[in-house]
Amino acid sequence: MRILSIQSSVAYGHVGNSAAVFPLQRLGHEVWPVFTVHFSNHTGYGAWRGPLLDPADVADVITGIEERGVLPGCDAVLSGYQGSPAVAGVIVDAVQRVKAANPAASYTCDPVMGNAKSGCFVNPEIPPIIREKVVPVADILTPNQFELGFITGRDTLGSPAPIEAVLEAADEVRAMGPATILVTSVERADAPADVIEMVAVTGEGAWIVQTPRLPMKANGSGDITAALFTAHLHSTGSPATALSRTVASVYDVLAATLESGARELRLIDAQEAIAHPQERFEARRLR
Repeated sequence: MRILSIQSSVAYGHVGNSAAVFPLQRLGHEVWPVFTVHFSNHTGYGAWRGPLLDPADVADVITGIEERGVLPGCDAVLSGYQGSPAVAGVIVDAVQRVKAANPAASYTCDPVMGNAKSGCFVNPEIPPIIREKVVPVADILTPNQFELGFITGRDTLGSPAPIEAVLEAADEVRAMGPATILVTSVERADAPADVIEMVAVTGEGAWIVQTPRLPMKANGSGDITAALFTAHLHSTGSPATALSRTVASVYDVLAATLESGARELRLIDAQEAIAHPQERFEARRLR
């Protein structure tokens, strides 16, 4: 599988392409990373250095890849943190070019906007553009519950909510274009406080996986999740299997990070959990 991945890059740590590329490669996939920013570290530190790349430069890199004549072999486009509002148009154009060259290619959009604890942490112009211009061209969308609430105008999803509300919102987004919705950081109102869940919704059904809640916050976990789910869905064709394998790997990476006491994800240390996920968390069908 060959994946064009358009998202951020950091020199130190693991977010954006710096979180997604290695796991995809460890699964045996070819990745063509295109950077939207190149920072010293992720912005969660409160201080960072490095450029927010000009959208024209991002587009130029994609054009250079196209000029190599390889887009017909591109199986998927993946996007994450955009940096600049204008990058949305670059991503949409890239998706259109790839699909013109290979109609079987898919596009996974991780609509990075924020989370329930931090609120919106990107340029405020970006979320509306993602909702209006990017979401409709996506095949797979991987919002967390907070982002799903923004996209659908459901503020109640910013806090624990009934699973029915999550499924209704996912169905609403599917009606906008994406065939598959992966909702991360799902917090059900009636779930135990020591668990967290992930839900996959397609036209064929909906599945949920529950894991213990680890006492930590890890930047980049959503980036790994979007990458792994895309890869496993392509290779298996099963949303339930893709969900189970993705959750298993992400949980083990987070557990290794917690055990190490490190702030940054221990991707390298936990690479066997990525390459050979132990599917011990069952994907239960909701409908």
